[in-house]
Amino acid sequence: MQIDDTDRNLITLLQDNARLPVATLARRLGLARTTVQARLDRLEQSGVIAGYALRLGQAARPALRATALLSIEPRSGPAVLARLKSLAQVQRVHTTSGRFDLIVTIEAETTEALDETLDRIGEAKGVKGSESLIHLATKLDRGA
Repeated sequence: MQIDDTDRNLITLLQDNARLPVATLARRLGLARTTVQARLDRLEQSGVIAGYALRLGQAARPALRATALLSIEPRSGPAVLARLKSLAQVQRVHTTSGRFDLIVTIEAETTEALDETLDRIGEAKGVKGSESLIHLATKLDRGA
């Protein structure tokens, strides 16, 4: 599906605040409310907008966040992913190119919980090596 500049502007407004009423979106875009509603319906039906979600503020997030970079054995991806899925502190897993095979985002309330999670990841069958990076301060968060 083709999206135009108006769709992009609408998506940007929704990324900033998905609770904006259609009338407010229409006013900010300089369009009729029915036009904006039709665009929203089209973007949702085509899968460009997959849904609307709550984004937690800093006060409600776990105290610690980290990224683990994993190197895994050939053909061990499914087993490693199953292990990662079983760990509640693991929030996201991405495959990547380069020196590491997976990027894992972890959130934990305490250093002990973070350490335990990193240990469980390192012990997983198929993990050759890892490097972990603890997030210190967030300088930019676009909510993605």
